[in-house]
Amino acid sequence: MTTDSPAQRWVKSSYSGQGGTCVEWMPSHASATGIVPVRDSKREDGPVLMVSASAFAGLVTLARSARP
Repeated sequence: MTTDSPAQRWVKSSYSGQGGTCVEWMPSHASATGIVPVRDSKREDGPVLMVSASAFAGLVTLARSARP
């Protein structure tokens, strides 16, 4: 799932570019299937974590609560 066609565009975290760990997700796939692909933005050919929409929402909530 490393295709970057318009229908399968990866979107970087709003924190990408601020150093450290960055992730990307694919909203079009999530909308179509309810499964959210997540990958390391620095390893486009690396593994892709596939999580449910509710699990992804939980990850976002956790990340937001962990802000310094």
